[in-house]
Amino acid sequence: MNEKSERKGYVFKITVIGDPAVGKTSLIKKYTQGSFQKDYIKTLGAQFSKYDEEIDGENCKLFFWDIAGQDEWSFMRGTFYKGSKAAIIVYSHTDEESFEHIPNWHEDIKKFCGDIPIVLFGNKLDLIDAADVNEKKPKKLAKKRNFLAYINTSAKTGTGVYEGFQKIIRKLHSEHKDKEW
Repeated sequence: MNEKSERKGYVFKITVIGDPAVGKTSLIKKYTQGSFQKDYIKTLGAQFSKYDEEIDGENCKLFFWDIAGQDEWSFMRGTFYKGSKAAIIVYSHTDEESFEHIPNWHEDIKKFCGDIPIVLFGNKLDLIDAADVNEKKPKKLAKKRNFLAYINTSAKTGTGVYEGFQKIIRKLHSEHKDKEW
């Protein structure tokens, strides 16, 4: 058995954060299960989903931590963030306020995790007219904050979901593939 085949693979914790009702849970479910649930169910505290994926022939165990956006859970966030290798910050195209809160979410996770790779998702693309999508502001913000990418998504239709999750997963894999485990 060579060294490569003895390697067990990678384990990555990816935290998904943003305001309440922006679609964090729905995005995770769309990526991991291919499903979409129309009715909003509030996340209490945090929940996580485990997902196995093969990247370049190597097993990656992914733990997506879905963090409640409600303020009453803010006291627990540091504990929930611990060990995160990357994050996805989600805002909704139907809620301007959720976009304005992105810097707060970014600073919050940076406080506990440092400068980890982050992808910004502009979700609920299916609920607005494509002509109304202003990509200038989110792209500018993503560049200013040194995010890995900005992706428009729809948990309902699946638009951008695979691309967005792959962006962060492949980044983690490429960063860690040459490290000893």
